Amino acid sequence: MKVLLAGLCTVDVVQRVGELPAPGEKVQSLRVDVAAGGPATNAAVTAAALGAEATLLTVLGAHPLAALARADLEAHGVRVVDLDPARTGPPPVSAVAVRDRDGERTVVSRNAAGSEATWSGDVDADVVLVDGHHPKVALAVARAAGDVPVVLDAGSWKPVLDELLPLVDVAACSAHFTAPEPGLHARGVPTVVTTAGPGPVRWSTADGGSGEVPVPAVEARDTLGAGDVWHGALAVAVAREPTVTDRIRFANEVAAERVRHVGPRSWTTAIAGRNRT
Repeated sequence: MKVLLAGLCTVDVVQRVGELPAPGEKVQSLRVDVAAGGPATNAAVTAAALGAEATLLTVLGAHPLAALARADLEAHGVRVVDLDPARTGPPPVSAVAVRDRDGERTVVSRNAAGSEATWSGDVDADVVLVDGHHPKVALAVARAAGDVPVVLDAGSWKPVLDELLPLVDVAACSAHFTAPEPGLHARGVPTVVTTAGPGPVRWSTADGGSGEVPVPAVEARDTLGAGDVWHGALAVAVAREPTVTDRIRFANEVAAERVRHVGPRSWTTAIAGRNRT
């Protein structure tokens, strides 16, 4: 099974701390990790761990920091297509603090603001995921998808969504996502799914169907990237599972496994090959 993912790749510097620092306070971390991050990137790592052939379209460039992200992705089975390999500036860097007692995190990131990256080609995949962070790339991929299902990781409203949403089959939204009127179904999205952290995941379809799927109760040790992992698992399930509830249930189980593990990549071995495609 093949998954094509288009979107943001960052370098995440992750500090695990006893308590999140207050303004002006300095704390010493318990551990530090450096890994590739970003919605489409973590989703790609998830798809690869689940046994899919994962290809990530993104922008990294030639800066030494980009080599860290590229090495991490290659080590976890993700094929990277760099859309601007000669770029000399650093890739986006995320400063992350994760609280040890409950896995809650804070993230400061530049993301891909102002990106003009482009892509052209054919979509050779069973499912596509876009996160909208490289707007022209997201549109090009969605337009080229044809009959291939397109999943949108909708973390926040972006201007590109006015054009992108009519090309989307499944909009997977965070609890904080809000769209201007009309709603997503009126904008042409057949299926809308909304996560709520540990709360049930709600779904609705353009033909009037709706429901919710509970999330497994687990002890959360690290919530960094859990939503991205959920989206990656959902993309795999969209290409494989027959119903919306089956797809959500599978994504919930994979994301629950992620939050049980400390560190940005330790969870991959726990889900490796789960219901391998």
